Amino acid sequence: MRIGFDAKRAFFNYSGLGNYSRNTIRQLCLTFPENEYYLYIPKKNVRIRNQLMPNQRPVYPASGTGRIFSSFWRSLWLGKSLGRDRIELYHGLSGELPFGIHRQGIRSIVTIHDLIFIRYPRWYKPIDRGIYIRKSRYACEKADRIISISEHTKRDIEEFYGIPGENIDVVYQGCDPVFYQEVDEPGREKTRTGYSLPSQYLLYVGTIEPRKNLLQIVKALHLSGIGIPLVVIGKQTPYIKTVRKYMAENGVRHIHFLDQVPNTDLPALYQMADIFIYPSVFEGFGIPILEALSSGTPVITTREGCFPEAGGPGSLYVDPVQPGDIAEGINRILGDTALAKQMSEKGKKHAAGFREPTSAIMDIYRKIN
Repeated sequence: MRIGFDAKRAFFNYSGLGNYSRNTIRQLCLTFPENEYYLYIPKKNVRIRNQLMPNQRPVYPASGTGRIFSSFWRSLWLGKSLGRDRIELYHGLSGELPFGIHRQGIRSIVTIHDLIFIRYPRWYKPIDRGIYIRKSRYACEKADRIISISEHTKRDIEEFYGIPGENIDVVYQGCDPVFYQEVDEPGREKTRTGYSLPSQYLLYVGTIEPRKNLLQIVKALHLSGIGIPLVVIGKQTPYIKTVRKYMAENGVRHIHFLDQVPNTDLPALYQMADIFIYPSVFEGFGIPILEALSSGTPVITTREGCFPEAGGPGSLYVDPVQPGDIAEGINRILGDTALAKQMSEKGKKHAAGFREPTSAIMDIYRKIN
């Protein structure tokens, strides 16, 4: 089968959508090597240099116009390339499909991660929100099948776009297999030294933006007098100014910011952490939760939405906008080694159930092809 992917995020994004795209493409290519996989990449000067496999074919805009207007190539003109490459099935990995793909006679699948831009419009510029709604609605209406990364997102697709539930398959996300392997002590020490990390720390991984609530973690630590440092890994947005302002005004100094940490270093960073804290207001799923659970790190996350699906029975759930609730959770785990051990064991067991999403995805491919 000739399978095409929207590979933009796999080569340009370090965060959630990028990880999902990279993991899905890589695992499908490894598990089902008999297929040909075409990776449609809008620019040659990629940010992330993924090593290509023998059964992968990168495809870039061929014309000067396509190279200059790469976003138009990806959304409006890609259909011609798909036809020329005789693609049998195309998978939009990040919530969109090329316009007109259904007229090319090419089967298509789209993965919808979330519809946060509908639920929380205040976090988006009106023009961006309009584009996201148009693209995702079109993809949901034209795709042969829709993959939702959680039951929560599936309900949103049904509610906001009126798509029948029988057209939607829930396939939970997996995480990179590197998180399943325990890092030995020399490897941990090398990572600790390389990033100048303290001997004990709490961990946050995710884009530093309002909905992920880093400020509430900082407030929890400060107001409750928790002295353990917090390591923050993630791309910074203008929201970082709000966090730093609070830190400056209140003399908070034990926060370590790291940006663009490669996946190869993340397992050690997770495994050395005492607690992983993820009080996001809204996610489609939350891959960092799964990465932490796979690493055996106790998780504190949000009690509503998709988070219990990702966190399972071993995580501790809090109100994400209440610093006192977050602090109580942190102190509870730090003060009870038996509880921390139990959470680690339950977390690993829960995470093990998310290891093979690619087989489910291939079953959907075969169902519609």
